Amino acid sequence: MARKSALITGVGRTVGLGAGIARRLAADGWDLALGYWHPYDQRVNGTTNPASEVQELIRELEAIGSRVVALPGDLEDPKTPGELVAAARTELGTLSSLVLSHTESVDSGLLTTSLKSFDRHFAVNVRASWQLINAFALQCNDGGGAIVALTSDHTAGNLPYGASKGALDRIVIAAARELGDRGISSNALNPGPVDTGWMTDEIRRAGIAHQPTGRLGTPADIGGVVAFLLSQDGRWVNGQLIKADGGFSA
Repeated sequence: MARKSALITGVGRTVGLGAGIARRLAADGWDLALGYWHPYDQRVNGTTNPASEVQELIRELEAIGSRVVALPGDLEDPKTPGELVAAARTELGTLSSLVLSHTESVDSGLLTTSLKSFDRHFAVNVRASWQLINAFALQCNDGGGAIVALTSDHTAGNLPYGASKGALDRIVIAAARELGDRGISSNALNPGPVDTGWMTDEIRRAGIAHQPTGRLGTPADIGGVVAFLLSQDGRWVNGQLIKADGGFSA
């Protein structure tokens, strides 16, 4: 039986959500194309050696038995989304799923956001996501496929990020309606606060205090939810804005 294959964007760090999703899909027998962009991880996440992190993750996934293709690309460039999908398909065959875990995320408010930052957020989080969904859908075969995009409720103090995620949500809902007859499901997943290296001790304590579960979410938690949504059992879930946050938002 042919192996399932997925393109996951935003997989530049071993501790990120993209890496958690990749680990779960590899364990479930998927072959993977990993999109990443080192300059972003250095600029925003402070990653000192991003190339080594990607290679470490690839070795880990290959040890599980997954075939892995590493695809660098700047999603601010409008040529990149189509190139990523084409490269992934060339290496792995027709893709079964698309997971959008990339982001541009730089905090700024209504009065402090620059035009350059605003435009970059919308280029990466909105335009590139639409282009990736478009290219993915056009290459799907009769078996259809599944799309999951990571979203967020951030608004105040995080204007360009929150606004662009709101636009992403609407694109995902449109995809559910427009691509359903192609056998493609499309959902937005809000993971809530997950410590992927950005939390201080103070933020961690406050988050745990607000969590009914008494713990913060992990990339592995989100990987499990994504794996279900991409599975045949999860494909009846379509056009939803799903909160998988342990009850944080309840």
